[in-house]
Amino acid sequence: MSINELVICELVSWDLETDFLFLHFYKLRNMEHKVQANWQGEMQFMADAPGGIVHLDAAEEFGGKNKGNRSKSLMLVALAGCTGMDVVSLIRKMRLNVDGFTVEVTAQLSEEHPKMYTQTHVSYSFSGTELDQEKLEKAVDLSFDTYCGVIAMFKTFSTVTKEIRYNS
Repeated sequence: MSINELVICELVSWDLETDFLFLHFYKLRNMEHKVQANWQGEMQFMADAPGGIVHLDAAEEFGGKNKGNRSKSLMLVALAGCTGMDVVSLIRKMRLNVDGFTVEVTAQLSEEHPKMYTQTHVSYSFSGTELDQEKLEKAVDLSFDTYCGVIAMFKTFSTVTKEIRYNS
């Protein structure tokens, strides 16, 4: 194993009746990310991702039971989280005074298969009494155009637009 490799062992579950432990081992190398989705029956999956377990399921109209997140909506969550964390990091570095911050992502799906997001809109809303709009716009632009890898990925298959709101 080289210095750039790391082996992680994570307890996934423990069956108290049989006393079996279910462990996942993963080897992470450099910036490699890995998730594992395990079928739980019907349309449900439990995904083991760095940071926690994610439950997935389909809507009832597609054979699911509405007991988990939808795969495509998690892509929007990833986009909102990625750009949101970038902006918060920049707000801190710029020592800006912001009372509240929200990222809202809306997207339009194609009508044909494979259903993909064709248009994606990111709305950044800031609230506070001493907002420096020029610096906040710079923080958003840096995330949107340079730092957020999820937005960069979305731009390969979707038209991505943004807006900034103040005191929303």
